[in-house]
Amino acid sequence: MIITLNNRIEEVDAINISVNELIKYKNFTFRLLVTKVNGQLVKTAERDQIIVMEGDIVEVLHLISGG
Repeated sequence: MIITLNNRIEEVDAINISVNELIKYKNFTFRLLVTKVNGQLVKTAERDQIIVMEGDIVEVLHLISGG
């Protein structure tokens, strides 16, 4: 399936994949992540239930704090 991940066209070897599965598939290992699918925030507790579909726009952002 073809999706847009962090403003890049990506091909994922799956028909349906959850947000959590996509995070593991793309090897995002940062502890603090913010996720959005088609502009809608996906809470950490909902990442297993939200399914990424063909053509979706997904954002996985690393939260970095500092001062």
